[in-house]
Amino acid sequence: MAEEAILGYLQNHEEISDSGQFATDHGLDHSDVVNVIKSLHGFRYVDAQDIKRETDVLTEEGEKYAEQGSPEVQLFLAVPAEGSILKEELQKLVDPAVFKIGCSQAAKNKWVQMGNQISRKVQHVEDRIKDLLLQIRDGQEIDTDDKKSLKARKLIAVQTWKGYSVRKGPDYAPIRRRTATDLTREYLQGGDWRNIEFKEYNFSAKGPPPEGGHLHPLNKVKERLKDIFRLMNFEEMPTNRYVESSFWNFDALFQPQQHPARDSHDTFFLKAPETTKQLPEDYVELVKRVHESGGYGSRGYGYDWKREEANKNLLRTHTTAISSRMLYAVAQLAKQQSFTPKRYFSIDRVFRNEAVDRTHLAEFHQIEGLVCDRGLTLGHLIGVLQDFFSRLGMDKLKFKPAYNPYTEPSMEIFSYHKGLGKWVEIGNSGMFRPEMLRPMGFSEDVNVIAWGLSLERPTMILYGIDNIRELFGHKVDLALVKRNPLCLIGIQ
Repeated sequence: MAEEAILGYLQNHEEISDSGQFATDHGLDHSDVVNVIKSLHGFRYVDAQDIKRETDVLTEEGEKYAEQGSPEVQLFLAVPAEGSILKEELQKLVDPAVFKIGCSQAAKNKWVQMGNQISRKVQHVEDRIKDLLLQIRDGQEIDTDDKKSLKARKLIAVQTWKGYSVRKGPDYAPIRRRTATDLTREYLQGGDWRNIEFKEYNFSAKGPPPEGGHLHPLNKVKERLKDIFRLMNFEEMPTNRYVESSFWNFDALFQPQQHPARDSHDTFFLKAPETTKQLPEDYVELVKRVHESGGYGSRGYGYDWKREEANKNLLRTHTTAISSRMLYAVAQLAKQQSFTPKRYFSIDRVFRNEAVDRTHLAEFHQIEGLVCDRGLTLGHLIGVLQDFFSRLGMDKLKFKPAYNPYTEPSMEIFSYHKGLGKWVEIGNSGMFRPEMLRPMGFSEDVNVIAWGLSLERPTMILYGIDNIRELFGHKVDLALVKRNPLCLIGIQ
């Protein structure tokens, strides 16, 4: 309908000077008219020139004051004509926003006497602001200074209107010719192709790029890390147990039951199933004993260990819960056969009840590696860490003493970040305590060295990302996933 109106009008007239006025005169929607003009212009039926007009319109706040009156007049009318009113009482009579602005403007206009007691200085005022707003709403022009004042108070704003002026184009016709886009079998068989006008082919146009899968940065780094572990002869642990018992997640690691990490503010506990029913009873008894009274050179924690706390199910807070299960299995196998040294690693999700910000999520990935062998020392741990991180392109390492409930000695790991020009913490490490290993059944000459770090932090460093929510979660930047290279230089 809009197309017929435009082409028909131009048949008898030189120009449509204003598409907006044309739409109004012909009872058409202006957006429909604009779309038709663009289409006709593209096929050279018309030549179109842009038109822009700026008009002043009321803001939401301006509309409110045009109906109810300006804040200064509302405040003035709330003040008694005779006498005065306490400031606190007046504040109850008007909207808080109106009170704040009204006090300022009424005092500026010298309409009221401000203080603890507020009183009128004049008896009658005119609401000039409301009048100006109503004039603008009716499309009338107002003084330039008044307009600046209303803009400064954000009661009016400039609205840009866009339209077109239209003339006949080089290929103008009163009715658009429908062109065929494809040479079909029917056209060829019937000979219709001789009389049909075909749309021009654009042989330089590029086809749509083929959509293919893209590897997420976390998966790229994850696979490279797995390759590094395998090159170092590590075996991957099964990590499909997201729901874990407090026993394997905390108690087996010699973490006391009153530890803050076991509070609901830090850990996600399950409501159904709330507890576990499958724990190795002999081992549970040994863990209870070492918590309460110690052993293996330890005094323990000296508290009454509760089975109901150990039975609670939760979303695992670290993959070390898997490590404790694997080490227990190794110790039990050693009782039946000879001890076999092991190297294990895992990379998977863990869950902590943390506030989300640019560096923390409630769900993230943990990397963990451990070596179980006879005669291991802190020197072995440092050597393994230097080998591991050098393959990640992190050659400069520093170690700082730290505390962990299940490792002693413990070390925080720092790497020098060239881009940031400073040392950055990249992980934690230590040697598992005898209180953890001996109840499992390991002999005194068997030690375990271990370390852990998040997958997100090295990935953010390698990809130059400063907000973890752009990397992982529902706000992930999909463009980042598509544009980054398949492989990274610097990971060996």
